[in-house]
Formats: sequence, structure tokens, C-alpha cells
Amino acid sequence: MNFTALFALFFGITLIVISQKFDGGSLSMLIQPAAFCIVIGGSFCAVLLNFNLQTLMNACKSISEVFKKNPDNSTKIIGEIVQIAYFARRNGLFSVQEVLSKVSEPFFARGLQLAIDVDNTSLVYDILSAEISYEEEEELISSRVFEALGGYAPTFGVVGAVMGLIRVMQDIENLDVVGVGIATAFVATLYGVGFANLIFLPIAGNLKQKTREKILLKEVILQGIISIQMQENPAIIEEKLISYLRFHNKYRGFEAKR
Repeated sequence: MNFTALFALFFGITLIVISQKFDGGSLSMLIQPAAFCIVIGGSFCAVLLNFNLQTLMNACKSISEVFKKNPDNSTKIIGEIVQIAYFARRNGLFSVQEVLSKVSEPFFARGLQLAIDVDNTSLVYDILSAEISYEEEEELISSRVFEALGGYAPTFGVVGAVMGLIRVMQDIENLDVVGVGIATAFVATLYGVGFANLIFLPIAGNLKQKTREKILLKEVILQGIISIQMQENPAIIEEKLISYLRFHNKYRGFEAKR
């Protein structure tokens, strides 16, 4: 469980509520069903026009990924790549067939099988690169849905505020009603900006980051597969893969064990 994400969401909402209370405002003023329906309903309907129902449902299911702490398998996988590189260097590429069942990463196993079957490094690279590109595009769809929600929500917040002000102007002679009505109208703007910047856009960013981590690891695996097929020195392969991860600070745990 990603407790950092849970804490950030809970603490962000709590700060808004506490700030409202400290300023002497009423918490009940923040609860406006009509404003909620306009902002959330309008935003989701706009997303349905932009995407489709299945894409929206898949995006909603992906919310659980935000609160999951995915284990970092890069150390283990790099270790497997190096071990298989040593094995292939000693026994030949075709001998790798014997240890494919022990490979923990499915993409790595498929790539090795392809490298064994296809004696063309460029073709193997093109096939696996295309698979990575297709997966990245598919993974990014959910984050794009939440980015769209983050863009629509503030706009519908303004729509809700304008609609509220129109209702207020119909009773402008009653100053008491006007004051309360204006405050209520701007709750819709608060909903729009709040949902966009505290929920929708952060979820989109989180999903995008997780996708990049997955794709980066597969790119590392691809480099390892190509290096194994080309019978490169395992020590060189090891250094190459660690360098590939260095910018993302994922090599530290692996280097500590070397």
C-alpha cells in the first residue's frame, strides 16, 4: 500500500476543511449537491465525448494503482540478465532455451525466445521495440483520461458559479439572500479547481510516472536481450544496464550488492 499517496490526499482535504473552519466559515457551505453534480457530472460527460465508456471504466479501475506500492524488480531482473549472459557466453545462445522456464519476467522470456528463434538482431530489436511502444500507448490512455478530467473540472466549476449567480440576480433586491447565494455559487468553482488539482491531475501524474517506470524497465530488458544475442561480454552488459538506470536512481540497490 502506498501510504504516502493516501496521506497526501487525506491531508490535502483536511487542510481545506480546517482552513474553512479557521476563517470562521461554515463547513455546511462547502456541501453543495447542485455544484457537485455540475462539476463532476459535466466533467465525466465531457470525457465520455472525448473517449468512450470502456476507456473511462478502465481509467477508473486504474485508480487503485495509485495507492499500490509496486515493488522495484529492476535489481532482480538486471541480475537475471547478467546471469543468463554468462550462461550464454559459456554454453552458446541456444543453450538459453534450457533456463527460459526460470526467467521471472515474461517480457524477458519472450524476448530471449525470439532472440533464439530469429537470427537477426535488427529484426528482434524492431519487434520488441514495437511491443514496448504499443504497451506504452495503451498504459498512457488512463492518465490522459484524468488529465482531461483535470482540464474540464475547473471549466465546469465556472459554469456552476455562473449558473448560481444567475439565480442570485433574480432575487437581487434581497441583500441577505444575495450574499449567501454568491458564496454558494463560488463553491462550484472551488469544487472544479479542487478536484482538478488535488485529485484528477495528481492521479494522472502518478499513473504516467508508473507507466514510465514500467517502460524504462522493459527498455533495459530489451538492451539486455540484444546484448545477449550479440554475445557481448557479460561484464560490459552489466555496466551498460546499470548506466541505463543511473539517471532514474534505480541502480543503487544493485550496486550495493556487487
